[in-house]
Amino acid sequence: MPWWPSGGLWRHPDFLKLWAAQSLSAMGSRVTRTALPMIAILTIQASPSEIAILSALGVLPGVIVGLVAGGPVDRHAKRPLLIAADLVRAALILTIPLAAWSGDLSMPQLYAIAAAVGAASALFRIADNTYLPALVGKPHLVEGNAKLEATDSIAESVGPGLAGILIQVMSAPLAVIVDAASYLWSALMLSRIRAVEAPAAAPGAASRVLADIGIGFRACLGEPVVARLLAAETLMMLFGGFFHTLYMILALETLGLLPLVIGLVISVGGIGSFCGALVAERMAGRLGLGPTLISALAIGNAAALLIPLSELAGPFAVPSLVAHQLIGDAFLSIFLIHAISLRQRVLPLEVLGRANATFQVATGLALPLGALIAGPLAGFIGMSATMWVGAAGGLTAALALLSPKVLRAS
Repeated sequence: MPWWPSGGLWRHPDFLKLWAAQSLSAMGSRVTRTALPMIAILTIQASPSEIAILSALGVLPGVIVGLVAGGPVDRHAKRPLLIAADLVRAALILTIPLAAWSGDLSMPQLYAIAAAVGAASALFRIADNTYLPALVGKPHLVEGNAKLEATDSIAESVGPGLAGILIQVMSAPLAVIVDAASYLWSALMLSRIRAVEAPAAAPGAASRVLADIGIGFRACLGEPVVARLLAAETLMMLFGGFFHTLYMILALETLGLLPLVIGLVISVGGIGSFCGALVAERMAGRLGLGPTLISALAIGNAAALLIPLSELAGPFAVPSLVAHQLIGDAFLSIFLIHAISLRQRVLPLEVLGRANATFQVATGLALPLGALIAGPLAGFIGMSATMWVGAAGGLTAALALLSPKVLRAS
């Protein structure tokens, strides 16, 4: 079993610190991701449109960060950026229980926190995806990404369930303290990495935002397989945004599930992701990289059809949601491990930060756009019909990968 800690990157001390940092912070992030819409719905009685705005604001600032951060990430050390993003997120999250305690918690505050945390998280993702190749080297990228994805999937399994328990026992605003603590842990572990990092580009390179944006887009579009991945991930996030708005409303109000049950259902996705991470390398070895990317994305997005189906499933509503989490997260985990590793492998390190920023901008625009479309559309054609549109639309992502060059990718 490649996950048993006896060889490979398990013997890389700095990778272990990066792994330790991300493992706990990923779990805390799941607590806040689950708790934030619950805070809005249960504490402030937010409407579907307000939940749509909240979902959009969690992602949309990442577009701005993606536009301006790619060049600086390429030209500077990544670890200080990762630490700064962790500290900012911890401070922001702690304002939620403080406001709840004083009785001043409001939707504008949640909007502001979602936007600021989303911006810091976007910076973290861009720097993190650029940092890993420099830390472990390109030959170990699939192993490194698979290990991080496996532990991230454990967080997906434990975090939402933990969130449900904490919300049930402590209330949603207090539950997010766990997330703040996890970010502080992450900053501590990252500060202990000893590897000396050389900037990928010369420190004196000109910092021009428009030039950096152009370099990032040309790097992605100039590599045919990466260009297809960019289109596929954008479509996936666009229609995934429908469920960012409607999933919690469906679970809490339509199906009448308790927060604890919702947390446990979402936790099953972590089990699926973990299983996907375990078999990702083996699946690509048997099918080939290109067929693995296409089939994993197709099956992962097809599983979303089980979400609107749950409304029609009667006593099988919860099993339908569980099946979606298990199947969808397993195959999307396989897709993302290989998609990120391919991008890190084929693109030059000196432009990787700007290429990662391009993905951040495209998907960061698509997700809130989908969320903002879903709210009004649900009011016009109904929530159930809107979820069917989102699930069917997600299938178009795999179609974007159908090309001979993707099929031949290795």
